[in-house]
Amino acid sequence: MNKANPFPNLMRMFFYEWLVEQRNASIHTVRSYRDTWRLFLRFAAQRAKKKVARITLADLTAGEVAAFLRYTEHGRGGTIGTRNCRLAAIRSFFNFVATREPASIAQCVDVLNIPVKRAPVSEPCYLEPAEVAAILAQPDHSSLEGMRDHALLSFLYNSGARIQEALDLCPDMIRFDSPSCVRLTGKGRKERICPLWPETVLLLKKLLERKPRAPDQRLFVNRYGEPLSASGVRFKLAGYVKEAAETVSSLQTKHVTPHSFRHATAVHLVSAGVDVTVIRSWLGHVSLDTTNHYAKANLETKRQALEQVSLPATAVQPPSWKRDTSLLAWLDTL
Repeated sequence: MNKANPFPNLMRMFFYEWLVEQRNASIHTVRSYRDTWRLFLRFAAQRAKKKVARITLADLTAGEVAAFLRYTEHGRGGTIGTRNCRLAAIRSFFNFVATREPASIAQCVDVLNIPVKRAPVSEPCYLEPAEVAAILAQPDHSSLEGMRDHALLSFLYNSGARIQEALDLCPDMIRFDSPSCVRLTGKGRKERICPLWPETVLLLKKLLERKPRAPDQRLFVNRYGEPLSASGVRFKLAGYVKEAAETVSSLQTKHVTPHSFRHATAVHLVSAGVDVTVIRSWLGHVSLDTTNHYAKANLETKRQALEQVSLPATAVQPPSWKRDTSLLAWLDTL
């Protein structure tokens, strides 16, 4: 290790030995951490008036990390969630450094003590069934691209999958025979099985007939046969939502993303009376508290619950303590 500046070797060991080999982190985690450190190093280098290659571990103080987090949230217009994700990536590195560089443990502790910022918990924005139907009606089913988009959006709504889970879908992950289902790999490499509607299975079969794929190849690809990106799906969806909003006006005030279909799946399952523990397994939630959040969001469910509660009967006589004159007389003496 370079005694003068151990930071480059520490960074290499963190990504290759710690994240990949020891932690077996997913490619998405590695890329997220990579992007965080790319931004952080550029930020620190600019403030220190150095080139990135000249940055040392001593330059990356807790104060510098705090300044970067403020820049992430206010300078770049990021959300509190984005700020906390950046902090998680930086914390992970300094937690690793603390085991490799005992002389820097005080600096590591200062960084690890930077708190996660709490954000207000808002009700999830979800799509009503009519809004989902309007969006699904927009793709041109006669074209390969439209068939692909319709199948993808239908799959998102059926499975409640996260966008990257859907984009990673390969034919060998799907059981086409009855009972049809799909095997998804979510956060933390946790696998789950989701049932598929016959209509969704038919759409996926037709897409494979039109665009055959090997069992281990991605199902949703662009015109060049390359896997779709999440940003590409968001761009296409925005166009479909704009078209659907011409007939369903409520869509004009909603910010619809691929994740909105996941919210819709959760809320509609709650409306159908499905037990929350089943919904948690369906969506791959780690905590039941996350699933319960959707139970609070459905106004129709709240209305139905309210209708089942009758108003309390009006009392026809005063309570017993008011009728007891001896008790009232004793209270008057106090």
